[in-house]
Amino acid sequence: MAIKAEYIWIDGTEPAARLRSKTKVVAEAPKEWPIWGFDGSSTNQAPGDMSDCVLKPVRVVPDPIRGGDNVLVMCEVMLIDMSPHPTNTRAALREVAEKYADQEPMFGIEQEYTFFSDGHPLGFPKGGFPAPQGFYYCGVGADEVYGRDIVEAHLDACLTAGLTISGINAEVMPGQWEFQVGPVGPLEVSDEMWLARWLLYRIAEDFDVAATLDPKPVKGDWNGAGAHTNFSTKAMREGYDPIIAACEALGAPGKVEEHVAGYGPDIEHRLTGLHETAPWNEFSYGVSNRGASVRIPWQVAQDKKGYIEDRRPNANMDPYVVTRLITNTICSAAS
Repeated sequence: MAIKAEYIWIDGTEPAARLRSKTKVVAEAPKEWPIWGFDGSSTNQAPGDMSDCVLKPVRVVPDPIRGGDNVLVMCEVMLIDMSPHPTNTRAALREVAEKYADQEPMFGIEQEYTFFSDGHPLGFPKGGFPAPQGFYYCGVGADEVYGRDIVEAHLDACLTAGLTISGINAEVMPGQWEFQVGPVGPLEVSDEMWLARWLLYRIAEDFDVAATLDPKPVKGDWNGAGAHTNFSTKAMREGYDPIIAACEALGAPGKVEEHVAGYGPDIEHRLTGLHETAPWNEFSYGVSNRGASVRIPWQVAQDKKGYIEDRRPNANMDPYVVTRLITNTICSAAS
């Protein structure tokens, strides 16, 4: 029976890249999934007179939507000489992940997102606003939670695909949710985050709802949407001094600006110092402090080992970029 392989890649749209995909039909599953071409002039990745780009498979998982032997194929974008395309942020991460593999870096990413229907957040009355935020976070009931049927379908799909999804919860604003991926290595968490995003968009289609990663989907007194990024190395998982050293490395001169620049567009709209954020142009860390740039969980401080949470990345961040920055900054300082 023919197999449908959905080739998925990241385009060249700026300031925030988008997901693209197309279907290859094969008679049977090959031992190695082949490269495939696409029109880069239609994805902001090539001019019309030199439009060919190449998809190189890097991760294949079961397709939970089509079922059967069908698959999802996560790809890197390459030039026709098989060198990484300038928009291929995975290639740069791969180098850093291999360089510091001996430190065993691991990530868990908390992806917040917001459902929109008919141009307004799911749960917002047309032409107005719901009750102020406060009861929606981890809420239950039709007057507090919106879109749970989509969220449950997405969770099931991620599990069927074999992704390392580790939880879901309703967030602070109506129609806003979160899923978590990890803990796994930098390449794995980033591949899985992009696949989980694709599944989210695709499943929401069936409900005639759009999912957005806009970091500030509603202006005013409403929480933004982030991608809090949890990180540890083997040394951090075994002792507390490396945890403090990691926080200090992230706050070193030049590093604050470098990280904020790579943590997603429009970050200043979300990191205002309000709504559980630190100001985008200041750096701080503290135990159990959700108003700090980096939080050390209380149990980590108590156990004297564990991980840190960088609370700055936007919901619309590129996980390949964020995991590269964090791995390089902390692991190079520990070398």
